[in-house]
Amino acid sequence: MTSAILFGSFITLLLIGVPIGIALGSASLLAIMTLPFLNFEFFTQGLVASLDSFPLLAVILFTIAGNLMSQGGISNRLLQVAQTFFGHFTGGLGIVTIVACIFFGAISGTGSATVAAIGLSMIPAMVKQGYDRAYAGSMVAAAGGIGVIIPPSVVMIVYAIVAGVSVSDMFMAGILPGLLVGIILLLYSLIQAHRRGYSGLPEKSSWGQRWQALNQAKAALLLPLIVLGGIYSGLFTPTESAAVALIYGLVLSLFVYKEISLIRLPKLLLESSLLVATVMVIVGASVAFGRILTIEHIPSQISQFILSLTDNKILVLLAINLLLLIVGTFLETLAAVVILTPILLPVVMSFGMNPVHFGIVLVVNLAIGFITPPLGANLFMAAQVGNIPFSELSKAIMGWVLAMIFALLLITFIPEISLFLPSTL
Repeated sequence: MTSAILFGSFITLLLIGVPIGIALGSASLLAIMTLPFLNFEFFTQGLVASLDSFPLLAVILFTIAGNLMSQGGISNRLLQVAQTFFGHFTGGLGIVTIVACIFFGAISGTGSATVAAIGLSMIPAMVKQGYDRAYAGSMVAAAGGIGVIIPPSVVMIVYAIVAGVSVSDMFMAGILPGLLVGIILLLYSLIQAHRRGYSGLPEKSSWGQRWQALNQAKAALLLPLIVLGGIYSGLFTPTESAAVALIYGLVLSLFVYKEISLIRLPKLLLESSLLVATVMVIVGASVAFGRILTIEHIPSQISQFILSLTDNKILVLLAINLLLLIVGTFLETLAAVVILTPILLPVVMSFGMNPVHFGIVLVVNLAIGFITPPLGANLFMAAQVGNIPFSELSKAIMGWVLAMIFALLLITFIPEISLFLPSTL
C-alpha cells in the first residue's frame, strides 16, 4: 500500500508538471501518513541530515564554478585552441566542438553548463560553415553529456555519497570512459561529415597561430591539471578541489581575462545560487524518498524479483541498462542517482560487479538520458542556445544516442575501462 502511494503520487505529480524536488518531497509526505510508526519529523530530519555532508559541498562549488567559467572567457579560449589544431580537417568544426566539450567538461563538472558554454559559440559557427542547424545542435547536446562522465563530475559526487564509495576513485574511474565516449562521438562526427559533405575551415592555422592560441589559453588549460592533479596527489580532497576550481576560475574571469566585472559578479552568483538551490532541494527530498524505500524493503524486493527472472549476468546488466535509459528520459539526473542506487547496487554486487564500475555505468546511462526526449535536459539547452525547434532536434539526436549506447555497452561489459586507473594508481 505504502509503495503504491509513494510511486503513484510521485509519477502523478510529475505528469501534471510539478517540479521534481517538490514531487519527491510531496510523495514522501503522503507515504509517511500511511505509516503509523513515522511522523513528519522523520522527513524534516532526513532532509536536514542529507544536506549536512562535506562532499556535497563540492556539488555547490562546482555548480557555481561551471556557471562562472562558461561566462568568464574560459570556454572561448579553449575553443580557439581546438579550432587552430583541428578546424581545417573535414568536419573540423565538429571535431572542435567535441574536443572543446571534453576540455570544458573537465573543468565544469556539469552537462548543461558545457552545452551552454560551447553551444553559444559553435552552433552559429557550424551553421555559417554549412552545417544543418539541428545536426549542429544535436552534436553539442551529445558532446555536452561528457561533462558528467569525465571528472570532476557533480553526478559522480552524489553517487559516491549514496553508494559509500570514494569520490577520488569515481573521478579516476571516469577518465577513460569519458575519453572513450568522446572518441566514439568523434568517429561518428567524421562519418557524418564525409557523408554530408561538411568541409573544414578554408585555411590551416600556422604553428605561430597555434602557439598564440595556446599561450592565451594556458591558464585555462592548467585548471584540469591543478584540480585533478591535486586530488590524485593527495594535496587536497575532491571538495577542496571544487573550492580551488571556483577561486581559480574567479581570478581568471575577473583579473586575467577580464570578461566579468565586479559589478556583474553579484548577478552571476545569484544565478548560480538558484541553480544550486534546485539541486539541494532535489538531493534532500530524494534522500527522504530513499529512506522510505529502505524501510519498506523495496530495494530488496526488486532485487529478488530481478534475480528470480534470470541468473544470467549479461541479461541482468542489459535489463538494468534498459531500465536506466528509460528512467533517464523523464527523471532528473541527481534524483535518479539517489533513488536508483540503493535499489540496483545490491543486484549488481550480487554478481560481483564493483560498485565503482557500476557508478560509471549509471552515470553514462544518465548522460544518454540528457539527450533523449521527452526530458533531455541537454536537448532543451541546445534548442535554447541554438534557436532550434525541439522537434527537429529530437530527430537529429537519434544517431548520437546510438553512438553513445555503443560506448555504454563497451563500458558495461569491459570493466577494465573503468577500473584500470583506480586499481593501478
